[in-house]
Amino acid sequence: MSRAHVRAVLVRAAAALLAVSLAGCAGWGGDSAGSGGADSIDVLMVNNPQMIDLQRLTEANFTRQTGIRVNFTVLPENDVRDKISQEFSSQAGQYDVASLSNFEIPIYAKSKWIAPLDEYVAADTAFNQADILPPMTKSLTADDGKLYGEPFYGESSFLMYRKDVLDAQGIQMPAKPTWQQVADIAARVDGKQPGMAGICLRGQPGWGQVFAPLTTVVNTFGGTWFDKDWNARVDAPEFKQATQFYVDLVRAHGEVGAPQAGFTECLNNLVQGNAAMWYDATSAAGTLEAADSPVKGKIGYVAAPVVKTQSSGWLYAWSWSIQQASEKKDNAWKFISWASSRQYEELVGGQLGWSRVPAGKRASTYANPDYLEEASAFAGPTEQAISSADPRNPGVQPRPALGIQFVDIPEFTDLGTQVSQYVSSAIAGQMTVDEALKRGQRLADDVAERYRSRENG
Repeated sequence: MSRAHVRAVLVRAAAALLAVSLAGCAGWGGDSAGSGGADSIDVLMVNNPQMIDLQRLTEANFTRQTGIRVNFTVLPENDVRDKISQEFSSQAGQYDVASLSNFEIPIYAKSKWIAPLDEYVAADTAFNQADILPPMTKSLTADDGKLYGEPFYGESSFLMYRKDVLDAQGIQMPAKPTWQQVADIAARVDGKQPGMAGICLRGQPGWGQVFAPLTTVVNTFGGTWFDKDWNARVDAPEFKQATQFYVDLVRAHGEVGAPQAGFTECLNNLVQGNAAMWYDATSAAGTLEAADSPVKGKIGYVAAPVVKTQSSGWLYAWSWSIQQASEKKDNAWKFISWASSRQYEELVGGQLGWSRVPAGKRASTYANPDYLEEASAFAGPTEQAISSADPRNPGVQPRPALGIQFVDIPEFTDLGTQVSQYVSSAIAGQMTVDEALKRGQRLADDVAERYRSRENG
């Protein structure tokens, strides 16, 4: 996702193979996959804007420097996830590198579909792994303690609000608000400007839609999808309290059409003056502060709201991994180390503008005066949100799997999406939260039983 977290339904990361008959786009980077020789690699990646910039810059820079030709296959997100799942699970070796997120990487590593990168990192001191923000490194490290991905760009979540609207009501936004404070502010500013809701929160079904923000709310209210022993906790009091709070807030003071509102709808609402606040991805700030944005300079950015935890922002990264079956791992690493390097960010900043830098992964980015001049309004809160995210310990209790806004198991794509449909129905007033989570608990129990059986077997 630049805004990958916002897609309605993502891949079943380790599910059955899916036959995808989609032609890749070679574009500026070279020929179609599999056509190169010993001095070429094949890269399969999502068609997000940052990747398209990379594709355009590769031949004149990376290839000229190394002599390694890069053949890109570029596809829309859902298509590329399906194709990567098909390719990497079969270990066909057609592609050397693929763009994967921190959701898939631990799963693929466990299946031995991707190669560990530790030896390359140790030998390549110029890459400077210590500069990668620690939560990113953690989220791309599997249970075996090995690193399997390098981030291209990353994000967390924070609260965005109209400074002028709050100022007009004499409201001071805390630097680290609680969810109750946010709800109180939403009530006070709701309707103070014509057509402006107090807050926008996703209500659209999808584990990557409503449950991206909602699971972080569950975490900080003290809830969890599963406890450390793989007992489902979807109908537990803390999960219910968080979901009831979220549903009540968006129904009372949220946007029009909330059950169909996802990332894009809320972004448009804030840009168009239809919402005073929005809790969502840090990646949204670039659009809000763009030169042509009607709200440029009017938005404040503070930490994700909390209740029982110190922080609650999520963590997401589009990253690079090497297929285990690749016969060109050395050249693949050379590409990855260039694409995720500080030098590449400086190349983008110098040639395309600092607003297009694939940020959110390196500490040095947030000390770069050129970048900070362009992103001064949100750079600090973004870096703080990412740095405070802890994918191994996002709540108040131990978890059986990685993840902040998701549970890092293949089954979660289906589970989260099905339960989200019930929650969206509750937002629409078609069922109660209790009924939604009662149904969700039955689904989560089925998943939990499989994992308990494996561990006990």
